[in-house]
Amino acid sequence: MKRTLQTCILLTTVLLAGASQAAAPTAFKVDVTGQGRPLILIPGLASSGEVWQGTVARLCGPQSARQCHVLTLAGFAGVAPIDGDLLAQAEQQLADYIGTQKLGQPAIIGHSLGGFLALKMAIDHPAQTGKLVIVDSLPALGATQLPSITPPQLQAMSTQMQTAMRAQDDATYAASQRRAVSGMASAPADVERIIGWGQRSNRETVIKAMGTLMASDLRQDVAKVQSPTLVLGTWIAYKDYAPRTAIEATFQQQYAQLPGVKVALADTARHFIMYDQPDWMYARIEQFLD
Repeated sequence: MKRTLQTCILLTTVLLAGASQAAAPTAFKVDVTGQGRPLILIPGLASSGEVWQGTVARLCGPQSARQCHVLTLAGFAGVAPIDGDLLAQAEQQLADYIGTQKLGQPAIIGHSLGGFLALKMAIDHPAQTGKLVIVDSLPALGATQLPSITPPQLQAMSTQMQTAMRAQDDATYAASQRRAVSGMASAPADVERIIGWGQRSNRETVIKAMGTLMASDLRQDVAKVQSPTLVLGTWIAYKDYAPRTAIEATFQQQYAQLPGVKVALADTARHFIMYDQPDWMYARIEQFLD
């Protein structure tokens, strides 16, 4: 009898440990700060959760009543990569994490690729998604130049882009990365920080994630979003190619099917609004969340 009881206890311990291991996310790591209403923050392509450091200090500091759950996706900024579709796994594991941690319907803030993932959460998991803040991200990035582009054309464009990126040698890839990032933030120190995250990111993970982003079109799917949504965009980095009115029109058109969406464009920020115009961003997020 005693041996049977010990065996049962041992088996239960093993099963619980296995369940705990299975529940641990592999598609991202999480850093938690503060106490109170849960808030999930997702960084962009090849970025670290550190990008939200100032945002966390403002929204989830000692005087706040919020708890920040900051993600860094697998394969980005030194986090170990995983096999398969990163974004699909991150979405499902985030839904599981929200359930396991009993977070209810947390607000989700996503930047760039993280904004796309936040939209996917709201579309596919509405019962686990609270208010949305989308920071400089569009439902169909590949359709910015040609709004009438078809899904097969988007896929072909994505495949061509991925093939070209894989064909680059290391030096060319690094130079392309630096060129792309140099226009995404104003301060040289911020640019170097972002480049550093990219250098520590798994190249194949970045290429595949970028490919998924370019091939996707959520312009009609956003009609399913039930969450109140705030979209914060930028335009100044593209002023040589299009006026502010045209870029604002692109945001409005791409989010046209999302019920009640609020869109605001920063005056001077580049893609990393949290670095270039933090107070502007914080004020709008706080007003929206409260």
